[in-house]
Amino acid sequence: MARRTAVRPALAVLTLTGLAAALTGVAPASAGPAEGTASALVFQVNPVQSSGDESLTDQKDSATAVPATDYYGVTLTNLDGSGYLSGDWASVKSETGKPAFAAPGGSYVYNRHDDQFEQVMAYYWVTQAQLYLQSLGFGGANGDLPPVNAESQDIRINQYGADNSFSRSDNDELTFGKGGVDDAEDAEVIVHEYGHAVHDAQVDNFGTSLDAGSIGEAFGDYLAVSVGLAVGGPPAAGVPEACVMDWDATSYTSTVPHCLRRVDTDLTVSQRRGEVHFDGQIWSRALWDIRTALGDRTANRIIINAQFGFAPDTSFAAAATTTVQTAQAMYGAKAAKAVTTAFQARGIL
Repeated sequence: MARRTAVRPALAVLTLTGLAAALTGVAPASAGPAEGTASALVFQVNPVQSSGDESLTDQKDSATAVPATDYYGVTLTNLDGSGYLSGDWASVKSETGKPAFAAPGGSYVYNRHDDQFEQVMAYYWVTQAQLYLQSLGFGGANGDLPPVNAESQDIRINQYGADNSFSRSDNDELTFGKGGVDDAEDAEVIVHEYGHAVHDAQVDNFGTSLDAGSIGEAFGDYLAVSVGLAVGGPPAAGVPEACVMDWDATSYTSTVPHCLRRVDTDLTVSQRRGEVHFDGQIWSRALWDIRTALGDRTANRIIINAQFGFAPDTSFAAAATTTVQTAQAMYGAKAAKAVTTAFQARGIL
């Protein structure tokens, strides 16, 4: 299946009261849930990335805390026709307040003060993450690799009061919190949690060791950046591509750029702290270097395909060895050497 990327049209109306007009030209006027598509407004990828403004703050979910120019008109796809945010690859199962429902003509026009905005964000970005995997060949009409989490992913929005989100493998559900910046306002938070669901779909009970847990956090960060760049395009000038969750991080970081974590640190295994989010940055840097060496498509076909062969309690070294072997089998010695070099630079091999 060809990758469906969202376009970034200029907003026709630059005030929050005119957001509906921004949808002009994004989707056919007749398009609606019955046809599987609908117009919507989302952040691409988040307002810090799209604007380059590191001074943005949450301001208690204020609609005016983010300029109208940072809302982008997109087309939601794969909807089931119910009018709710439910479809082939994502389903919003619970929320705070009223569930989002398509307006006449098939549109979902909300701003960040509305609880429904986060619902739209989660549906859109989970769907885009699955379509991105299919664009790499994992399932889909023309896929040459096994499908990965190719199901309607259940999502709970603003159901957790703390500033945290998580993927639950026991009931195959993503839950997004609402402390600080509501987590589902940042696409990289959404796709990070989807990355955990991908691992769970590939390997039952994945993450039962410190190294495996760190790999899980690293892959979530790396997938978030990869999908964000593929769908939303490069960030504004001055915003590092390797910065993860720029908007969400504004609530609890004072340094600029605001990054919850990065995928381009110089950490090695000698600097491990025994904490999965910190140690994961060792693994994510190796993935970032593989991407730099081989390009997005080749690198991510190798990286994701290799994960089918990981043990639930894998070590860094064992997982790296499996990734090298996968690169060799899929693309030959040159690719395997690039993967080996990336892991050796982190002290993993």
